[in-house]
Amino acid sequence: MSSTSLQTKNHMTIQLDSSKVYLKLFNTLSRNKESFVPLIPGKVKIYTCGPTVYHYAHIGNFRTYVFEDLLRRTLKLLGFNVTQVMNLTDVDDKTIKGAIAKGITLDEFTEPYKQAFFSDLKTLNIEPAEHYPAATDYIEDMIKMVQVLLDKKIAYKGGDGSIYYAINKFPHYGCLSHLHLEELQAGASERVASDEYDKDHVADFVLWKIYDPERDGKIYWESPFGPGRPGWHLECSAMAMKLLGDTIDIHVGGVDNMFPHHENEIAQSEACSGKTFSTYWMHSEHLLVDHKKMSKSLGNFYTLRDLLNKGFSGLQVRYMLIQTHYKTQLNFTFQGLEGVKSALQRLNDFIQRMFDIKSEGPVNSLEPLLQETLLKFATALADDLNISVGLGVIFDFVREINSLCDANKISQVEAKQVIEFMRKIDSVLGVLSFEKAVEEIPAELQEAFEKRLKARQEKNWKLSDELRDFIYQRGYIIEDTPSGARLKKAEN
Repeated sequence: MSSTSLQTKNHMTIQLDSSKVYLKLFNTLSRNKESFVPLIPGKVKIYTCGPTVYHYAHIGNFRTYVFEDLLRRTLKLLGFNVTQVMNLTDVDDKTIKGAIAKGITLDEFTEPYKQAFFSDLKTLNIEPAEHYPAATDYIEDMIKMVQVLLDKKIAYKGGDGSIYYAINKFPHYGCLSHLHLEELQAGASERVASDEYDKDHVADFVLWKIYDPERDGKIYWESPFGPGRPGWHLECSAMAMKLLGDTIDIHVGGVDNMFPHHENEIAQSEACSGKTFSTYWMHSEHLLVDHKKMSKSLGNFYTLRDLLNKGFSGLQVRYMLIQTHYKTQLNFTFQGLEGVKSALQRLNDFIQRMFDIKSEGPVNSLEPLLQETLLKFATALADDLNISVGLGVIFDFVREINSLCDANKISQVEAKQVIEFMRKIDSVLGVLSFEKAVEEIPAELQEAFEKRLKARQEKNWKLSDELRDFIYQRGYIIEDTPSGARLKKAEN
């Protein structure tokens, strides 16, 4: 693990000592928190399950995608070079059904949802992955995998003409979800042709679904085993192995993907290659809405667009999704989102305060404090992405700097150091704003403000109070700063 450093405006370098930071991640495979050791020193290969592009992604989906982004950014903070693949499932039962219902091609149906997904990623400030493979671009690789599994007699043709994976041919089936195949052997002999099935149902799953004109319309691909299309589980295995190799470092997704999807990925990938598919598996917990499962029937189903239309920003939603540890269920409420809005405003007001400092200096040396804070923050994130502790470190830092500001002990040079430091922290959080606020104060308010300053100098308290009330009634407040009082628009 290489070290990362922060070069501040006055050439002070804050170095993250990587020898003091030990990355540990909870591995679903072992059910333990393990020290992270990549296959290639300094490089990390990650596969993250992406969306099925038949509709707009909802905030439960984005809880997982934001967690994956936090993992990616943390790895980069700790000096790792990251290669991430996030798939786009554009062929499955749902996309085919949607395309047929609208009487359009599969590409025409899925393309708007692909573009909407990328737009949502940008709104939430989720860093782009290195690869976004669409399943329809890797059909040939999927066909090759099916053929290998047939040749090894791990796959077979069912009575309906589809190709199935025989899970009793893979002794380690259940290793991720910790299901015991021998106890469920009767169920395992059944076949499931659909892409998704009940989480407590163990069965041979479809690798290649044979073409059915009534069900599939004109959507199919030719193959040695007959016309049809790949099974959903097969798609991720083929794309991951094609782009990242037979063995990857970390496979990530929501807890709902653990079984059967990820379990089936392990079975087909390892049976095909004879190698470990992924060294580490990480899963984020569910997002609930008012302690209930999100569903359209309950009226508590929200896409990102729904929240934006209610007046919340993408960064506020991101902060809401990022603030709870990924292995803890996140209970979404609008009251909680309002609280997040206030917390984020505190951090952004702090940055604006640094911009406003004009005093000459330096007065103090902030290097020890910045060094210690960066180490504490990195150490918290290195402990299985312990974001609550990491945020606590940052708010402690903000309080300490604000205290120095209140005592007029922060110079302009040091304020610039703090701003650059917060940029470094935000390289992980991705929620802060560093645009200096330039606010146009109405002329009548600026005049009232200056008259109030003069009234206070003359100890005309009655006039001073009247002018203050006049300013407040028009939606502004008077804020004291190290460089003197100023007008500021009141928060709603």
